[in-house]
Amino acid sequence: MRLQVDENRCISAGQCVLAAPDVFDQRESDGVVELLEAHPPRRSWESSRTAAALCPASAIAVRES
Repeated sequence: MRLQVDENRCISAGQCVLAAPDVFDQRESDGVVELLEAHPPRRSWESSRTAAALCPASAIAVRES
């Protein structure tokens, strides 16, 4: 699995961080998503998919490998 985020689309809702805190964070300055793990470990795949699905701006792309 590979994740990508589009910081320009992010509206700083924080749903990704709530769903997958080991994979996503938010910048303190403006709340925009920060991707911590572009290739998350298998144990984080389900939460990563959930985070992408919950993102109201569709700023997270999941590429299955």
